[in-house]
Amino acid sequence: MGVFETILIVLEALCSLALIVVVLLQSGKEAGLSGALAGASDSYLSKNKSGGLDQMLATSTKWIAIAWILLTLALSLV
Repeated sequence: MGVFETILIVLEALCSLALIVVVLLQSGKEAGLSGALAGASDSYLSKNKSGGLDQMLATSTKWIAIAWILLTLALSLV
């Protein structure tokens, strides 16, 4: 096992932990009959109230997932 492979493994482990944390921090979406009966408000203001954090977490999830996929492919080729 070379130094390059060890670095890739450590980076993939850190990327995996970051992906888990970012996904768990995202807010759940109300869906289905329970969301309709609870009177979920879908107005423009209620959707954008916490949009900054949710949008940042969604973007972070995409980029971390892309990095994880690329690291996995690199490890399979090494």
